[in-house]
Amino acid sequence: MRPGLKIMNWFLRFVFQIVCRINPKDFKKVPVEGPLILVGNHINFLEVPVFLPHIDHPNVIGIAKRESWKNPLFNFLFKQWGIIPIDRGLVDREAFRLTEEALKQGKVVAMSPEGTRSKDGKLLPGKPGVVAIAVRTNAPLLPIGFYGYENFWENFKHLKKTDFNIVVGKPFKLNLNGNALSRDVRQEVADEIMYKVAELLPEKYRGYYEFENEVQYKYLETIDS
Repeated sequence: MRPGLKIMNWFLRFVFQIVCRINPKDFKKVPVEGPLILVGNHINFLEVPVFLPHIDHPNVIGIAKRESWKNPLFNFLFKQWGIIPIDRGLVDREAFRLTEEALKQGKVVAMSPEGTRSKDGKLLPGKPGVVAIAVRTNAPLLPIGFYGYENFWENFKHLKKTDFNIVVGKPFKLNLNGNALSRDVRQEVADEIMYKVAELLPEKYRGYYEFENEVQYKYLETIDS
């Protein structure tokens, strides 16, 4: 890792430890060797500048909307972290290519199937782009749940610390059981992936993926550790 990146990550950890309550041990459960796709929910801007500095490893990267590069600070940070830009609302083949290439190089790529911020912390419907990438690369997936910091700005204004919680699940792989990757199947698989994230969250945050009974997974296989 470049010395400058190490210092930048240290500084961001220092800053966010002041304004948030963060347990650094939770981040040690995240592998830094791939290929691996991290799938998590997206509440607000905090995930990337808290998550990546605490992981502090150049092999772990992410994907973010291309509009973020218009912000000079995000532009600088995202380039340092090797974030892959993606155009939302269309099939961004270049972003897909770069993501697949990164996974084939053994990287760990973090992405949010929701594709946008929930703001209130409640899960939104997942989009199927992650499914195509996982199928094409045969990369395993690891669900991560984030919660507790939907009121960050309100707390910040009142000089209150905000809880930043992360829960790491168990890795799994996709098994389509001979089904063609049709639009309906892609969405079914995306929903199953999101249910894996929902299982990690307190009930009030499950939103679109709230469930009363145990979810039956047709396309996901847990990987024995």
